[in-house]
Amino acid sequence: MEFLKRILLFSAIGFSVFEANAQANSALQKAFQNSYNDEGKKNYSQAISDVMPFYAENNYELNLRIGWLYYLAKNYTTSQNYYLRAVNIRPNAVEAKFGLVKPLSLMSSWDKVLEQYNNILKLDPQNTQANYWAGVIIYNRKQYASATKYFAKVVSLYPFDYDGNHMLGWSMLFSGRKAEAKACFERALLIKPGDTSSIDGINRSIK
Repeated sequence: MEFLKRILLFSAIGFSVFEANAQANSALQKAFQNSYNDEGKKNYSQAISDVMPFYAENNYELNLRIGWLYYLAKNYTTSQNYYLRAVNIRPNAVEAKFGLVKPLSLMSSWDKVLEQYNNILKLDPQNTQANYWAGVIIYNRKQYASATKYFAKVVSLYPFDYDGNHMLGWSMLFSGRKAEAKACFERALLIKPGDTSSIDGINRSIK
């Protein structure tokens, strides 16, 4: 009988914990729904206030959400801080790293942006978005041979992609690989006929 009483006691405690967790989760869901509604109205400060009572420093979802909302509110420094916390909580996730790139880009922190893209590529070497934009940053630094490697990855995954072929063409042209550059520009013109940048690239590659 004593054993049965203990089982009933533990069952009651377990049910109470489950019920409390369910209520807390329901309240959090409602807070997120309110936050989405306020975001839709572009009331970003209220959208932040909706979820902030539930904030915990080690909560990935809340840090990600708040980072996004501060980004929309154009408070890029605070956005960066929350996104960085999300990155540290889930270091193997690319989602938060892409989020962190947003405020860093608008703060012109290009070294940190490139660092995030390279961190993403360590986890997901085939990631087209990270390869492309890392290539753009390096291209803008006139490191054309290095940029070629990133754009070549994009084109290997998406051979009939305009942006990849176009930027690979220019990177190869400025790296002295004119014949390969010409082929890239010709593909780009199949995708986007009459593109003036690609026509210019072809003209330069045959000189």
